[in-house]
Amino acid sequence: MAKKSRKPSAPLTFDLPESLISRIETCRRGHGFRTASEVVRTAIAGYDFEACQPSRDPHRQISVRITPDQRAMLKRFARQKDASIGELLRLALEYLPSSSTKKKR
Repeated sequence: MAKKSRKPSAPLTFDLPESLISRIETCRRGHGFRTASEVVRTAIAGYDFEACQPSRDPHRQISVRITPDQRAMLKRFARQKDASIGELLRLALEYLPSSSTKKKR
């Protein structure tokens, strides 16, 4: 049987949205924890991973043709917004209505 360690090991690095980083800080102050690591360890200890059902939106790559002007515009906005071209395309596609608003005669 493996011995359980109570002492934290090497750092674990992962990406979080800014909103969750803010939540960690709010919980740290609210619970009187000294570090973000204490908040994360407490969250892990109290969460029911057996019952969780992570939601996944499967991704797939596609290739499309766009005009050179559109490509340049996407690159420019990606730099300005500190985002990837893929993020901008997802936003544009989510905003696009599913059907045309034109009335057929």
